[in-house]
Amino acid sequence: MDAVVTIPGAEPFSAAGELPNSRLGVLILHGFTGSPIPVRPLGERIAEAGYQVELPLLPGHGTTPADLAGTRYADWYDDAGRVLDHLAAHTDRVVVCGLSVGGTIALDLAVRRAGVVAGVVTLNALIRDPCPVLARPVRFAGRWVPALPRRWVRMPPDDVARPGVGESAYRRVPLAPLRSLLDELPRIRSQLGELTAPLLVVRSLVDHVVDPADSLEILRSVGSEHRREMVCERSRHLVTLDHDATAVESAVLQFLAELRDEEGRP
Repeated sequence: MDAVVTIPGAEPFSAAGELPNSRLGVLILHGFTGSPIPVRPLGERIAEAGYQVELPLLPGHGTTPADLAGTRYADWYDDAGRVLDHLAAHTDRVVVCGLSVGGTIALDLAVRRAGVVAGVVTLNALIRDPCPVLARPVRFAGRWVPALPRRWVRMPPDDVARPGVGESAYRRVPLAPLRSLLDELPRIRSQLGELTAPLLVVRSLVDHVVDPADSLEILRSVGSEHRREMVCERSRHLVTLDHDATAVESAVLQFLAELRDEEGRP
């Protein structure tokens, strides 16, 4: 049985869209310990443009850290893949978009499910261990301590420049699922050269959660011929809630329109 969502606004979001844009599906993925809250405005803007949108709540999120502790990276990836299959069955093409670790999963899907994913958008995506010096202590501590405060694992809460804005993410980070994520990063990073789908990389100049250099490495490493970046000078990690949010939404809509028009060319 699925856990009951207990964080207001953390519910999944879905929109059927309107023709002709509804023939392009958009899967939007939130980050680790978060929920759809920071990416819902982007999802709603895309839905208003007529695209079919799915914004799932990944396993263990939107409830309590205890629920997240019982999940691993494979659970989030598999759930995202299930929603990807649903979109693919109801559209002609699917674009996967993700914030933070949602972007990590999007990149993973784009390589392992290359025949399904027609385009990728990453928003301050993680591909490297954010603090390698903590890797061994985190693994060691996890034997006795199930969770730690966010700042202890270099994940400050609500990293956003706009005052009064937050994402209601968990304040404690379960270590077992965090370890499972860190274990997958070398594989995901090593396969970036196999990614050939069109790519939009959105990165903030100042980000206290994910090093902006991760986005630069994505741009350097992928095999995509069609790749571009958008640099957000006034925003931090939660770029979809920050000062550049409207510009980010416009950039993503332009990217989607280009993919839509490309499909219609002879």
